[in-house]
Amino acid sequence: MIPDFQTLMLPLLDSVKDKKEYRFNDIVDNLAGKFTLSEEEKKKLLPSGVDFVFRNRVGWAKTYLKKAGLLETPKRGFTYITQRGIDVLKQKPKTINLAFLKKFPEFLEFRSISTENISAEGASTQNNEQLKTPEEILDDTYQDIQKTLAQELLDKIQQLSPPSFERLVVDLLVKMGYGGSVKDAGKTTGKTGDEGIDGIIKEDKLGLDIIYIQAKKWQQGNTVGRPEIQRFVGALAGQGAKKGIFITTSSFTKEALSYIPRNETKIVLIDGLQLAQLMIDHNLGVTVQHTYEIKKVDMDYFEE
Repeated sequence: MIPDFQTLMLPLLDSVKDKKEYRFNDIVDNLAGKFTLSEEEKKKLLPSGVDFVFRNRVGWAKTYLKKAGLLETPKRGFTYITQRGIDVLKQKPKTINLAFLKKFPEFLEFRSISTENISAEGASTQNNEQLKTPEEILDDTYQDIQKTLAQELLDKIQQLSPPSFERLVVDLLVKMGYGGSVKDAGKTTGKTGDEGIDGIIKEDKLGLDIIYIQAKKWQQGNTVGRPEIQRFVGALAGQGAKKGIFITTSSFTKEALSYIPRNETKIVLIDGLQLAQLMIDHNLGVTVQHTYEIKKVDMDYFEE
């Protein structure tokens, strides 16, 4: 019998406890052996036919452990245990599941669950889910997939070179309808000494106005402060421009978000999560894997 993804969490964490870096495929093979899966079970596909059931469940177990800070992925395709993961194993838990992971703030933030909604007894996720309608469960699952995809996109973006990141930003804005094409609508400056301007893009297909771009590929946790925004406003003034977009892979401080230029300059700030969501919304760097239609009875049709 193929174990569910929560059952796989503790064995997965235990399988990497020696602090070595493991390839995901090796983890899947090790766990398949631990649970003595047959070849038929290992090759069983999801109903969609796009992935193996067991591999998919191992992937979700790894994702949730990573979101709780028990695992880390230092480079593409590799996983290793963190100090927190080692500390958890030292506690010798009987099981690790979603309810167990709720004790970690990073996991709660990822799941957007308030600690006030968690009972002192730590009610199981299964019991909580039974209180939801099928539509709510489906929506929660969809949101989990979207958040995971957004984080995966951010991880990929962080691996880009600065020029590639700047091109990505221009590509996204074109996808959003600015200009019309990359050739005609926007470009990256591709040089130093550009006074803080990384790219420009036409606001519309006719090019009646120009929007200037600054793209900061900073690591998460390294927030963009008000001084960086003020310097960008100064760079816009040097170009005689009044519209700018500041995009970062990290986030902005409260002071940066609340800053309003005294002149007529308009600045739009886009952080890493917003950037990833915009890429998802406009199909940049992602492909559609499944399309589901949720239908209901058309009451108008049955009215006499």
